[in-house]
Amino acid sequence: MRSAPIPCAVGLLCCVLVLCSVPLGTSFPVQDEGKPGITFLEEVGRLRVGFNWRNLTCPVCKVLFTILDIALLSDVNEERVARAVGEACIRLHLAEERVCRQITELFRDDFIRALQQSLLWPSEACALLVGMSCGRFDIYAPWNVTLPRIPKPPVTPPTPPKPGAPQSRVLFLTDIHWDQEYAVGSSADCKDPLCCRNESGSPSWRQRAAGFWGSYSKCDLPLRTVKNMLENAARTGPWDWVYWTGDIPAHNIWSQTRKQQLSELTVITRLIHSHLGNLKVYPAIGNHESTPVNSFPPPFVRGNRSSRWLYDTMAEEWAPWLPEQALKTLRHGGFYTVEVQPGLRVVSLNMNFCAKENYWLMVNSTDPANQLQWLIHILQASEEKGERVHIIGHIPPGLCLSSWSWNYYHIINRYEGTVTGQFFGHTHMDEFQMFYDEATMTRAVGVAFIAPSITTYINLNPGYRVYLVDGNYKGSSRFVLDHETYILNLTEANRQPEGGVSSLLPSPSQHPIFHPDPNPKWTLLYRASEAYGVSSLFPSDWDGLIRTFVQDDRVFQRFWYLSHKGHVSEPCIDACKTTVICFLRSGRYDELEKCDQLEFGGDTAVRKTLC
Repeated sequence: MRSAPIPCAVGLLCCVLVLCSVPLGTSFPVQDEGKPGITFLEEVGRLRVGFNWRNLTCPVCKVLFTILDIALLSDVNEERVARAVGEACIRLHLAEERVCRQITELFRDDFIRALQQSLLWPSEACALLVGMSCGRFDIYAPWNVTLPRIPKPPVTPPTPPKPGAPQSRVLFLTDIHWDQEYAVGSSADCKDPLCCRNESGSPSWRQRAAGFWGSYSKCDLPLRTVKNMLENAARTGPWDWVYWTGDIPAHNIWSQTRKQQLSELTVITRLIHSHLGNLKVYPAIGNHESTPVNSFPPPFVRGNRSSRWLYDTMAEEWAPWLPEQALKTLRHGGFYTVEVQPGLRVVSLNMNFCAKENYWLMVNSTDPANQLQWLIHILQASEEKGERVHIIGHIPPGLCLSSWSWNYYHIINRYEGTVTGQFFGHTHMDEFQMFYDEATMTRAVGVAFIAPSITTYINLNPGYRVYLVDGNYKGSSRFVLDHETYILNLTEANRQPEGGVSSLLPSPSQHPIFHPDPNPKWTLLYRASEAYGVSSLFPSDWDGLIRTFVQDDRVFQRFWYLSHKGHVSEPCIDACKTTVICFLRSGRYDELEKCDQLEFGGDTAVRKTLC
């Protein structure tokens, strides 16, 4: 990596373009900027933003951004550049004018400071905009963690516990996305990246209206639905403990403030306290907890631009759940470890240090906060003590920066006898990702469970997960034995008449009339062992299930339906199916890039299309 940082104004432009070209603040990953064969230009063109980026040649691009780099050396010009970026967002129709101006203003200062400390050259910026023929976007250089020179113990495949052995019931919550501005009867089909809000306006006769408990659209949840979910979860206990993997705020990322983020963190934390009592809750940090979204500076960034404002409040609110040593590392970098029970330890990772969208990693992406090296230290100590370890986090490791993902995969391989559970959220879907032995990439060594979201964003029922884990007894494997998904069926809960908004509007001047169920029922959508006809849920079982998906399309379509929490409009076939199977097999990011080479048990029909 180079030592002399060079500022680059393209950063702010690219930031706004990327953010405005996809649903703002979406939990779904954006296209990797450095993937060979797919350029930023092609992605923007595919999204039909109404501007022909191919008119921008490589020489012109480099001259343009060299001039802008020089301009950014002046604080006065920073203001002018920011205004120009906002205007570009508006003129390219990337978002409504209000959203363009607010997102530019929110991201401007921090993003420019990060770029001024980064290693991005104009040639790299133009590689991002024009394509690989204009340069190479490689600021995330490869790096390696250091493993102890201690031989890996012999691997003992897990076996089912004896009949009647204790089990632990673990409640898993993720991606709440509470929207304080949710407004019943507002438009669910607005032009903004987030709808069902006061500012979304009233629905026309062709549009849907926001339901009482939530909506099938690009909408988040009212607080009443979050409370109702917690009431239901409390009734369906008892629970042994809770894993909670973040994303509290809504997707209105263009208008969020630190005060708002901290207020929502406090409200939801105390709601969980009040409904679940003295139950131990082990949280992890989501990418939406900060503002600007995805902005998580490593600990070497100090002062007002650091994340101390967020970590300190988390430590204060989560103190009843976590010991002082865990609070110390939480304040430092947003991660910690705790002994859950004798023989079981949980490690909560700050997965924002692996996220492509965290622009602070342009400064230095090599094991931010030394988190993975710290993880190795924890796992080695647990191996020596005979502990089993569960890892929780927000973003699944297969969606991380390539080097971070590769190193994490390497760690899981080394400590496969210690790490017996991995639990994530972020995608809002009900999914999983596999880990295989690095030598042959055939033997399953681990599985990362990806639980469904509580929010409806986008077009989903609200849901939560329950894990049944090998329990607290001597010799317990602490593996997941089964899991259940519970949902709130919005069609039934909202009790909206058929026919859309027109049937709800007696006259154009009146608001919709809703008749919601005052006590909606959260119901069991499925239990994994029953839905897929398996007797255990060890890594080898999930690998076998993927092979079943390839060979038996009926089983795969059932998975597709369940992955959307029971609300999906059409089946997943051809390229869609290949993409999903590639994702399930790829606990390491670079495997997603090679998915066309994967072997699916000889079924070539599935392999004909690339993901």
